[in-house]
Amino acid sequence: MENQTLIDAVALGLLEGLTEFIPVSSTGHILLAGHFLGFKSTGKAFEILIQLGAILAILTVYFGRILKILADFPSDGRTRRFVIGILLAFLPAAFLGVAAHGFIKTVLFETPKLICIMLILGGLVLLWIDRLDLKPKYHDAMDFPLSLCLKIGLFQCLALIPGTSRSGSTIVGALLMGTDKRSAAEFSFFLAMPTMAGAFAYDLYKNRDVLSAADLPVIAVGFVAAFVMAVIVVRHLLDYVSRHGFALFAWWRLIVGAVGLIALFVWG
Repeated sequence: MENQTLIDAVALGLLEGLTEFIPVSSTGHILLAGHFLGFKSTGKAFEILIQLGAILAILTVYFGRILKILADFPSDGRTRRFVIGILLAFLPAAFLGVAAHGFIKTVLFETPKLICIMLILGGLVLLWIDRLDLKPKYHDAMDFPLSLCLKIGLFQCLALIPGTSRSGSTIVGALLMGTDKRSAAEFSFFLAMPTMAGAFAYDLYKNRDVLSAADLPVIAVGFVAAFVMAVIVVRHLLDYVSRHGFALFAWWRLIVGAVGLIALFVWG
């Protein structure tokens, strides 16, 4: 295994952990960075499989909360509704992702110009959302009605287009339907667990015949880097979003998308 490939894997893993839970599109960033680094992964599996590091980061940070949810599930109706709501929100993107898996991996993942355009469009949407005078009705993710959870899940389907952002689409959808910023971001965290775990398992299954032992060190390095960075982000993101909103992430998207388009025009 070439040292440069491992260095690229570390860089991409850190980028995954940094961007997975903020509304800037981790997949879009990794695909663009990989394009310009010349990084090639078997079946584009690396970009999906290192998300396991981000999943474990959530489990680590929310371990106590998750244990309480599991303990309360049999006897507490509010907890059961929350868990069912997460599963309802997960289903639309899961079905569409399986149905369109080949098109997503072979066409959308291979179109860096589309990723840049989606980054820019998403940035404009976040700037618009941040300036709306929204009056939230829901302040706790545990209290979201099931109908709202399903609608958030439909918004998550937009994230199947790389560059859109899973967290961005779910947070924007939740805000438009009456949640506050903190509860929208927290629901997005919990929704990430089944969504990313499902994507990981399905992509591993689809690539089982093409992945080899030579791919494991690169994936493992990227996984560890993603885990470490994601733990840091998850610990601090909710407080930041509650206080400052999404303008920083909007400008981040606009700059990365614009620079990416310029670089593609100049270097291809």
